[in-house]
Amino acid sequence: MAKQHFFIDKITNSIEQSGTGKSFETEVTPLKNEELKLVLKKNGWRFNWKTEYKYYGRSLYKLNIIGQTDIQGLISLQLLENYVEMHLIETAPHNYGHAKLYLGVPANLVAFACKTSYDCGFEGFVAFTAKTRLIQHYMDTLGAELIFRDRMSISGNSAKKLVSSYYKNHFK
Repeated sequence: MAKQHFFIDKITNSIEQSGTGKSFETEVTPLKNEELKLVLKKNGWRFNWKTEYKYYGRSLYKLNIIGQTDIQGLISLQLLENYVEMHLIETAPHNYGHAKLYLGVPANLVAFACKTSYDCGFEGFVAFTAKTRLIQHYMDTLGAELIFRDRMSISGNSAKKLVSSYYKNHFK
């Protein structure tokens, strides 16, 4: 199981342009097979999304600004018994480091995972395996809880808060 090492730069209400603070509405939709050619290591992506796409039971989703085709981030999810497993999250290469174009991409994708969990009747419960050095970061930024060693979960009020940040009308 891959260890997560995404960094939560900011929790926003969509994604926010770095430098200007301008907010852009987003949507998360399934990644299509033909889009895999856009998310290759030679294009700056860090993970092999073609391999991830082939794993049985996993679903890949992309984050886009509404009305634009550029992929801002990707997530791999799997529905398991009573929870959603987050296998992999990656922000687009143009959203890395100090020169990143947009803030809030990883948190937006985690919120989508929590929303998916609620939609499936799993009460927002999401689990993932974290890199040791990021455990405290996920506790502080996402309200994640340590389950055992490097296994973490997001649920309850933490999941609801994330979903409410990015999906305003989800609980109405």
